[in-house]
Amino acid sequence: MSFAGSANFNHNLIRKYIIIFGKMFNDISIERVDSSGTRIQSMKIPLAYGPKQKFIVRTASDPNLDQAVALTLPRMGFEMSSMAYNPEKKLNTLGHSINPSSSDSGKLLRQYNPVAWDLFFTLSIFVKNANDSSAILEQIVPFFTPEWTVSANLIPEMGAAGRYDIPIALQSASSEDVYEGDYDTRRTLVWNLDFIMKGYFFGPVF
Repeated sequence: MSFAGSANFNHNLIRKYIIIFGKMFNDISIERVDSSGTRIQSMKIPLAYGPKQKFIVRTASDPNLDQAVALTLPRMGFEMSSMAYNPEKKLNTLGHSINPSSSDSGKLLRQYNPVAWDLFFTLSIFVKNANDSSAILEQIVPFFTPEWTVSANLIPEMGAAGRYDIPIALQSASSEDVYEGDYDTRRTLVWNLDFIMKGYFFGPVF
């Protein structure tokens, strides 16, 4: 499919949005204490991109199937599940931004207004006990009221005109128990946090 007057372009925006989302949660640590309140362990929570089911399967070794290596818990995973057009943030279709070219001092770069889309993410927290999940959740939930806004340079060649504020809203949080193998011995507690990222998609720079 082609559009009259357009050229091949790729701003790598979906990849940028995934990186933006992941960076919000890639520096979470927890501490474990004994009954007297003395710290006995401190750990940074690993974070990876991928579907929740992949992490659930790998929480236990399964030599009869695929020789999966068991994952150490706690850990977190996230994925982008879907996108939807946001008509409430529609901008003037003919409006555009301009910016001087960095390679040609006599040229102005132009780009039409972006189209607003909502991107839906799920962050999953995998733990073995409720204390660990509480320690992680309480480092995330207070910052979303219900939105946390990230400023991102989405289109670098457009200078300041390519920088946008991206609100990310926490919609819900739910928990589930997952049992792998023996029902009584292989238990994983999973918290699923659902987010909406209010992003934009851009046409070519010309």
